[in-house]
Amino acid sequence: MSAIDHYIQAIIVGGGAETLEDGSAVIEAHHLLLAIAAHEGTAAHRVLLAAGLGRQAIREALDREFEHSLSTVGVSLASYDLPKPSRDPKLPKIGASARLALERGFAAATGKKDLRPAHLLLGILDTEIGTVPRALTLAGADRAGLMARARETLAHESW
Repeated sequence: MSAIDHYIQAIIVGGGAETLEDGSAVIEAHHLLLAIAAHEGTAAHRVLLAAGLGRQAIREALDREFEHSLSTVGVSLASYDLPKPSRDPKLPKIGASARLALERGFAAATGKKDLRPAHLLLGILDTEIGTVPRALTLAGADRAGLMARARETLAHESW
C-alpha cells in the first residue's frame, strides 16, 4: 500500500473511532475532519492548527453546532440531562457526507499518485451546507481561507 492509502485508511479508522465516541451510526464528514485534526505530520493537520483548529477546538465547535441546531427548533440542552451516547460495537459504515467529502477530495487531485492529505481536507471543507460549515462558522473560522491555505500547501509541500 502507498503512503496515501495508509493515510486514507488511518483517517477512516480515526473517523470511525470518532463516530463510536459520538454514539453515531455512520461516519460523516465531521468525523473525518476530527480524524485529520488528530493525525499529525501532514500539511492538512498544519493548515488546521495554523487556524487554531486542533482536534479539541473542532470538537468544541461541533458541540456548539449541535447545541445551536437544537436551539433553532426550541430545544435547550441545559433543560435536559442527556445520557451519554450508547456505543455500538460494530464498525460504522461511511455516511453520505463522508462519502461526498472523499469523492470531492479525490477529484481535487489530478490522479491517485498526486493525492495528498490536503486534498482530503479540501474535500471536507468544500461544501456550503452541513455540519462542518456550520461548526466552522460558529468557531469563527474562515472556511474559504482554510481552503486557500490547503491549496497553497499543495503547491509548496509534498505531504
